[in-house]
Amino acid sequence: VQLQAFGGGLVQAGGSLRLSCTASRRSFSRDTVTWFRQAPGKEREFVAAMWRRTGTLFYTDSVKGRFTISRDNAKNTVYLQMNDLKPEDTAVYYCALGPSIIMSSIRNPRAYDYWGQGTLVTVSS
Repeated sequence: VQLQAFGGGLVQAGGSLRLSCTASRRSFSRDTVTWFRQAPGKEREFVAAMWRRTGTLFYTDSVKGRFTISRDNAKNTVYLQMNDLKPEDTAVYYCALGPSIIMSSIRNPRAYDYWGQGTLVTVSS
């Protein structure tokens, strides 16, 4: 399985970006797909996830109300719509796939089997 994340870029504070994550040789429709991010000098942190069985959405507190994770099964793509971006959102964003992940581990990057290459989001003040 190969994941590809794209859509990052440079944006001013208050702006928006939409990240996309696609997978080769696998359908997303039954998987938990999650977005993480990693800022320079910091650990990789959970951003948002869509639970595979129910579609329940999870967000880290700092992005609630600003970011939205969604999925288009027909396009086999998971999106992260990011609005009202802030300089502290600057990071490399990764999508990750956890075919067998359990809900209690959804925020743990070590629980994921497959990772995209990351896409850089830079928010200027």
